Amino acid sequence: MTDPRRVVPRTDRMLADPQLAAATRRLGPAAVKAVVVEVQQLIRTGALDPVGAVPAVLDRLPSRASTLTPVLNATGVVLHTNLGRAPLSQAAIEALCAAAGYVDVEYDRFSGARARRGRGALAALAQAVPAAEDVLVVNNGAAALLLATTVLAADRPLVVSRGELVEIGDGFRLPELIESTGVRIHEVGTTNRTSARDYVAAVAAGAGAILKVHPSNFRISGFTSACSVAELAQLTVPVIVDVGSGLLQPEPLLPDEPDVSTALSDGAAVVTASGDKLFGGPQAGLIFGRADAMQQLRRHPMARALRVDKLTLAGVEATLRGPQPPTWRYLTAPAEELRDRCQRIADALPGAEVVPSGGAVGGGGAPGVSLAGWAVSVEERLAEALRTGEPVVVGRISNGRCLLDPRCIEPADDDALIAAVRAAREEQGSR
Repeated sequence: MTDPRRVVPRTDRMLADPQLAAATRRLGPAAVKAVVVEVQQLIRTGALDPVGAVPAVLDRLPSRASTLTPVLNATGVVLHTNLGRAPLSQAAIEALCAAAGYVDVEYDRFSGARARRGRGALAALAQAVPAAEDVLVVNNGAAALLLATTVLAADRPLVVSRGELVEIGDGFRLPELIESTGVRIHEVGTTNRTSARDYVAAVAAGAGAILKVHPSNFRISGFTSACSVAELAQLTVPVIVDVGSGLLQPEPLLPDEPDVSTALSDGAAVVTASGDKLFGGPQAGLIFGRADAMQQLRRHPMARALRVDKLTLAGVEATLRGPQPPTWRYLTAPAEELRDRCQRIADALPGAEVVPSGGAVGGGGAPGVSLAGWAVSVEERLAEALRTGEPVVVGRISNGRCLLDPRCIEPADDDALIAAVRAAREEQGSR
């Protein structure tokens, strides 16, 4: 009887196979060799014919070196935090690829001297918000807020309304984030009402700055009152405004969402926002403000620790200079067009129905705003198979059905969605 170990292909010979050599260049030697060893073990146990060794390795190899998996977002939530928030525009994607190698991020190729880091992205931001005297980019929205409050409070208390001491994602609370850098918070007002006299008293007691936060992930209604940025700007300390969502200019679609330009025009010293929300770009903290305040932020040691890399700078600039980002195409998608797409998808899937379905902005932005739209309703039992299939499809469960909203799916991917549902049904039927 032949020893099964004698028919196991040698590792070096398998790795030399042209198909596996190509996979090694794409995925790295460690990843390919690990699968080769796995397949060799199957051959030793008799579970696999040696002739099928290379195809078996190819079948088991991942499609990319990263474990992050592309997803068809059929939830109807445009800025879905768990799915990476804003999808990048094609211009931004191409900019990231171009910036992946050596680039002139901090180099003037005409003079041969050192240049201002990320000057293209900063110029694009300044052009997009003329009310800003200076701009800065850090690594996320929380970092922007930490830098602004740490620098401008200047070792004195930071005034914040109790109604704006919010908790953001993953259990992080705004006061804890701010206090982690040594800033002392002076709370004023109550949860539902804060008046100008509350701020006046706090400033008279020695406060260094005022922070006004947009409570973007919840709403308080009823017996409420708050001070405007314009009112607070009349006081003698700098006003920091965190608009959160990254809206640069007023937007009729989201009338209650604060924007950077208005806050600056109303007298804010500094305005902070996120780059991966309504701005529609990569994760980043965007800071806009008066020249004197921004210079303080720029020269603070913390700014060096929070600065962004060349990829983020490239993505921010291309988001501004390129075509409209997907975020805004999805937010403004006409309901009738969504219904037509849903009908076409449902017609290809027996038993599927077209139902009204309101989309959401997501990402902690525009709470309570529903985006008129439609979805394809299929069996609830398909949800798991869709999440674990190829392509990955994430829908929404409602009233015992799995709803697939095409708002955040490119029309060119509708056929892929149809194929995914068919495959999920076949998988369920084979169990």
